[in-house]
Amino acid sequence: MSATALVTGASAGIGRVFARRLAQRGDDLVVVARDKARLEELAAELAKDYGVAVEVLAADLTAAEDLSAVEARLADSTRPIDLLVNNAGFGTFGAFHELPVEHELREVELNVVALVRLTHAALGPMVERGRGGVINVASIAAFQPVPRNATYAATKAYVLHFTEAIHDELHGTGVTAMVCCPGYTRTEFAARAGVEAASESIPNFMWDSAETVVHAALSDLEKGRAVSIPTIKNKALAGLSGTLSHRVTRRISGAMMRRGGEFL
Repeated sequence: MSATALVTGASAGIGRVFARRLAQRGDDLVVVARDKARLEELAAELAKDYGVAVEVLAADLTAAEDLSAVEARLADSTRPIDLLVNNAGFGTFGAFHELPVEHELREVELNVVALVRLTHAALGPMVERGRGGVINVASIAAFQPVPRNATYAATKAYVLHFTEAIHDELHGTGVTAMVCCPGYTRTEFAARAGVEAASESIPNFMWDSAETVVHAALSDLEKGRAVSIPTIKNKALAGLSGTLSHRVTRRISGAMMRRGGEFL
């Protein structure tokens, strides 16, 4: 019997690549995002290319009813989920006091609250069965405060620490939780954050493909790691953030943000 993975934010970017790579290895899928048309297009492609079953679950994870529907799917013991990929999320760019607070709160609802609820819904059945995995997608921004990306970086720091903690809690259960921390990644993220043009100031060598991120994450999950950071340059950035004081790292990241960059 094939495994089944549920991927949020599956309609584009890293989530879409996760869905394709999992289908390629033979996993059936439940794909979740707001855009039903894009999900149906993806489902048809994956079913045709890899012969897997793909269930479309259109949902806005900041809407209570939609979030509950995804939780219920994760908790359905008759159709178990073997891997949850919490990829859905978005970022905002600018001075916090100048941004609409409703949008900042929605960012927290999606990046943190929805992720926590879905992780909780998935882990109970997984631990009971003695197998399964959760990948929570954070960011290299999780390792330091980021002025002009304050809410986003803070939500990703939460995801990092939350996932590392439950990784250790799950020791011996047969279930693994891992956090994936990409750096600059070529996706639609910049356009949605409204900084697509500004991101062109970031040198090409700093960018990774979504394929690189996903390959590293799936490999690291198989190895039982708590944290997956793709590529040497991103590991170096994370290590640097760990050795310098926040006073220094926030000034460095703030200078980068003023140049128009954003962490993805």
